[in-house]
Amino acid sequence: MKDQGQILMNKDENTTPEPADQPIVAAAAPAVDDAQPQVELAKVQATKTEVEPEPAEAAPRTAQEIAIAEIKEIGTVVGVAILLVLFLRTLFFQPFTIPSASMEPNLYQGDYIIVSKWDYGYSKHSIQFSPPLFNGRIFGRDPKRGDVVVFKLPVDNKTDYIKRVVGLPGDTVQLKNDQLFINGQLVNTTTLGSIPGTAPGSGFRDETLTLQREELPDGRAHLMQDYVQDGPVDNTDIYTVPEGHYFMMGDNRDNSQDSRYPMSVGGVDFVPAENLEGRAVLVLMSWKEGSSLWKPWTWLNFHWDRFFKSLH
Repeated sequence: MKDQGQILMNKDENTTPEPADQPIVAAAAPAVDDAQPQVELAKVQATKTEVEPEPAEAAPRTAQEIAIAEIKEIGTVVGVAILLVLFLRTLFFQPFTIPSASMEPNLYQGDYIIVSKWDYGYSKHSIQFSPPLFNGRIFGRDPKRGDVVVFKLPVDNKTDYIKRVVGLPGDTVQLKNDQLFINGQLVNTTTLGSIPGTAPGSGFRDETLTLQREELPDGRAHLMQDYVQDGPVDNTDIYTVPEGHYFMMGDNRDNSQDSRYPMSVGGVDFVPAENLEGRAVLVLMSWKEGSSLWKPWTWLNFHWDRFFKSLH
């Protein structure tokens, strides 16, 4: 029994006491073979390469398919070009050709002019074919006396006319002995001389014309020409321009159907503001009489001195 007790005692003496708080030691991660994932990835890629077939080559297009594709491409280009032209003609500039002598000596038959569309804003007549999208005008200022204006003829709202603004809304306009009065005041006119020309009427006889300089009440001046005294509208009643309308006259005073004539006899009468299309700003080029699109030999038959002539 003593021995047993001694053995037990020796055991206790030789045993090392454990500390109260032992730090937690992470277990060592099992060893990983770095080469194994690379081997597996190579196997997957090899399998994928074997499974996925190569894309088949596209069959060559037939001549019909090529032609259809080209037609579609041309149609797209033409369509975009048409839309672009309509956009520019509606919002910015539009070309017109002068068809008559009613605005001589400032505009001649055959002149190709540029009209600014934004000066007076926009109405339904600013758009091709005058669709009834809205009434009145938007975004713009009122015309001034002396402006050369393109407008739709009120009698049909289709035909384009070009004249000079002489009377504003509320103005009175009258001619006495071939002299123009605006709001009861005589418009200053200076005779510059005589020029040869052709008088209107049966046979269009040759006659000497009187070239004059006319200065409107706002101080703007322009040239005009006159044929004969005591013409059909050299003495008129007083015209009172209604609100929202304008009184137009041609610079070729004895050869112009304008606001002096009622619509019932082929005249213009008062022009509604809605009918204004724009202000003429430039003569881009000018063809001589007898030139025609259907006569290629006349295409270069120009009035070269009228190119890029400002109408301000």
